[in-house]
Amino acid sequence: MNLTTIKARSLRRILNIWPPFLFAGIRVESWSDDWRRARVHLKRRWYSGNFVGTQFGGSLFAMTDPFWMIMTMQSLGRDYIVWDKAAEIEFVAPGREMVYADFKLEDSVLDEIRAATANGEKHLRWFDVDVKTASGEIIARVRKQIYVRRKRKEHSE
Repeated sequence: MNLTTIKARSLRRILNIWPPFLFAGIRVESWSDDWRRARVHLKRRWYSGNFVGTQFGGSLFAMTDPFWMIMTMQSLGRDYIVWDKAAEIEFVAPGREMVYADFKLEDSVLDEIRAATANGEKHLRWFDVDVKTASGEIIARVRKQIYVRRKRKEHSE
């Protein structure tokens, strides 16, 4: 799959049948055409809970995993290398119901990344997203660090 040419709605459909998301009860509800906003939910199912009957922490993390990298990569374009570098999750409260994560990539963040990588330097940028219930209770806080660098230009002689 070539991510540089795929549309957001097509990737949303693919992720919704991708086994790690499908079998965990994770669904991408929406993804804006400009790649700047996404909404994901995780259903609470009898087979997807942990030992004490709440949302499995691995699923809470998985529902947030690919979004910041893909959103950044698609928004910056083909002149950039973008990778996941690090991640952290803090479990705040037990998840006993469906939970949601809302991603929003601001223009100011993209401008910051472009400025930091203008001379070919790498840039490490942390992104945060909260996993919440429908009523807004925070269940987990997830941080992802993204590595970004401009691709080097090939010299022709």
